[in-house]
Amino acid sequence: MLTTHLLHPTILQVLAASGHGGKVLIADGNYPFVTRANPNAERVYLNLVPGVLTVTDVLAAILTVIPIEAAHVMLTDDGTEPDIYTDFRQMLTVELQPMQRYDFYDFAHDPDLALVVATAEQRLYANIILTIGVVPPD
Repeated sequence: MLTTHLLHPTILQVLAASGHGGKVLIADGNYPFVTRANPNAERVYLNLVPGVLTVTDVLAAILTVIPIEAAHVMLTDDGTEPDIYTDFRQMLTVELQPMQRYDFYDFAHDPDLALVVATAEQRLYANIILTIGVVPPD
């Protein structure tokens, strides 16, 4: 058993291999996981039943193992901020970078997007793309 909070072997493997500038999409239950992300990205399906697991559950676990350099999020179609932004701001130390939905979809095709985590999050527009930062030397 690992002593880290994050235990999922595929997620750990992809994060370890990605390095600085690698990107991770944590997607809500309505996100088109297969068609709207880099086709070469590893996909992990954690959408067991509605609400299990949530985007914030996955984000909390991922934040225990990697530093975050940037966080891109999706605006609603009318340009307003979804409620989940409050949670994201409490969890992250970087400013959120909001994007229109189709711009977000295009950004998710970035060749640096290494991992797509499909959740069963029921909140709408609860998608986030994290850019992995650097770990400074000791």
